[in-house]
Amino acid sequence: MTYLMYVALFGAATTFFLWLRDTRIFFRTGLAGYRKAAYHGVAYGALATLGVFFTIYMLELLGLGLILGALYLQGRSEREKVWGSEGTLERFLGSVTTNRANKK
Repeated sequence: MTYLMYVALFGAATTFFLWLRDTRIFFRTGLAGYRKAAYHGVAYGALATLGVFFTIYMLELLGLGLILGALYLQGRSEREKVWGSEGTLERFLGSVTTNRANKK
């Protein structure tokens, strides 16, 4: 096992973290851009998992390429602007008030 395995695991964990972030923002706000990003995040997570399996079976460059491709594609989807002038700590802690787009 080489150090590239740890890089692959970190990249896959990052992919899943970004997917869960988009899902959380969609459930809090109801915005369509984040819903689409959350749906696509499932496929990108599967692609990153496939990349980890390739990395485990000694095809490290192919596996890392799949993971980087998943991260690249995940960052390209269009999302609405959710945050205003809040600080990073407030965003991280989730204490920012957001208006729900589809209030009933």
